[in-house]
Amino acid sequence: MLSKLLERLVARQLVDYLNESRLLPDLQSAYRAKHSTETAVTKVLSVILLALDHGDLTMLTLLDLSDVVRRAWNWLKSYLTGLSQFVRFNGEVSAITPVTCGVPQGSVLRPVLFLLYAAGVIKLVQECGLSAHAYSDDLLVYPWAVPQY
Repeated sequence: MLSKLLERLVARQLVDYLNESRLLPDLQSAYRAKHSTETAVTKVLSVILLALDHGDLTMLTLLDLSDVVRRAWNWLKSYLTGLSQFVRFNGEVSAITPVTCGVPQGSVLRPVLFLLYAAGVIKLVQECGLSAHAYSDDLLVYPWAVPQY
């Protein structure tokens, strides 16, 4: 219980710092306030419709970054080493099991750490002259400039 509270405090401070410093890309949806599935779909659909209205050919490339994310989490091994988990349901408790890979389910920092990783990927895509929008561990890449609203 205390570790979860500490994790929430760290996550809140980290997100506040990232937002104040404008280190998170506007085009990353999920795990953020006011950046939901609906905002991602609306943004992408709007871009497609604007391109079609201008007579442009539209093409999307979708990248699922889940395998890459697992590698990035390995970099955080010192944060994840030596963890264990159990299930409590209706007053019953399962055996304690070591967490051997990944981030434990329910980790408060997992979404924040993913946002840090995704910010670099979006920047790389943009440096290649492409446009992108990310939601969770999926990345939408399209080869035309996104009109500014």
